Amino acid sequence: MRILIAEDDAASRHLLEKFLAKWGYDVLVAKQGDEAWQLLQRQDAPRLAILDWMMPGMDGVEVCREARKSLPASPPYILLLTTRDQPQDLMEAFEAGADDYLTKPFDPLELKARLHAGGRLLEIQEQLAAARQHLERESTRDAVTGLWNRAAIVDMLRRELARAQRANSSLGVEFAELDQFEALTRTQGEPAANAVLHEVARKLSEAVRYYDSVGRYAGGKLLLIVPECNPRGALAQAHRLCALIGQKPLDGPGGSFSATLSLGVAVKSEAREADADSLLRAAQEALERAQARGGNCAEAAPLEEPQGEPG
Repeated sequence: MRILIAEDDAASRHLLEKFLAKWGYDVLVAKQGDEAWQLLQRQDAPRLAILDWMMPGMDGVEVCREARKSLPASPPYILLLTTRDQPQDLMEAFEAGADDYLTKPFDPLELKARLHAGGRLLEIQEQLAAARQHLERESTRDAVTGLWNRAAIVDMLRRELARAQRANSSLGVEFAELDQFEALTRTQGEPAANAVLHEVARKLSEAVRYYDSVGRYAGGKLLLIVPECNPRGALAQAHRLCALIGQKPLDGPGGSFSATLSLGVAVKSEAREADADSLLRAAQEALERAQARGGNCAEAAPLEEPQGEPG
C-alpha cells in the first residue's frame, strides 16, 4: 500500500521512511504541508497519510481540513504525529478530520498497529463502495441480458424526450422482439431462450451508436432509444439491425440457433410534440404490423394519441 509522509524535520522523516519501507509500504515523501496537500489531490494519491502537525506553510491540521472539505468522496486516512498531547489538541485534530493521532516520540510497534488498522478500514470502505455500486447496477440492469431493465430504459426515454422537446430535436424509439422467443421457451426451456436473447442483446448493443440506449422491456422484447434521428434514419437502423440478427445463426447452449427480429419504429420529429406513452404505443403497433407480415422485418408507424404504456 502507498503511504504519504509529510515531515519537515529530516531526522524524523528518514526514521519514518526506514520503518515504513521495512513494513512493506510504498512511501511518498513531502517536506511541508503545501506539498503534502498537492500530492493528496493527485489522481493516484496515497490513501494513507502520516502528517506532522507543525510544518511550514500548511500545517497538518490544515491539510486535514482541506482533505475533508475537498475530497469528501474518497478522503485519505490521516494519522497526525505531534509533540502536542493536551486533550484540547486531540479534540482539535479530530474536529479537523484526522482519523488517528500519535504523539512523538512514537513507538514503532504502536505506529505499525495503527497503520494496519487504518489500512483495514480503507479496505472495508472500498468493499462497501463496491457493494453499493453493485446494488445500484442490479437495481437498473436486467439479469438476463445485462441491458437496462424496463424501469431504467423507460425513465431514459422520458428524460431523452424532455431534452428533445427543449431542443426541438427528433427522437426515435424502436421495439425489437425476438420472433422465436416464446416458441423457443416452450420447446427448449427458459435457459436456452434466455441464452439466445442474451446474444441478441449483445449484438444490438454493439451495433447501435454509442449515445443510443438499449434495454429489455418485457420477455423477448427490447426497447431502443435513438436520439437525433429522423424517421428515415430510424427505420434504416431498424432494417440494419434486423439483417444483423438474421444473417447468420446465433450461439446457444445447445449449439447454433437461427433467430430473427421484428422491429417497430416511432419517431418524434423536430416540430412535433409527443409523449413517452404515445411513442411507445406507436412503436408497439408498428412492431405488431411487422410480426403480422411474418417477422424478420421492420415497420414504421405514425404517432397516436396517448393511451397508456403498452404491455
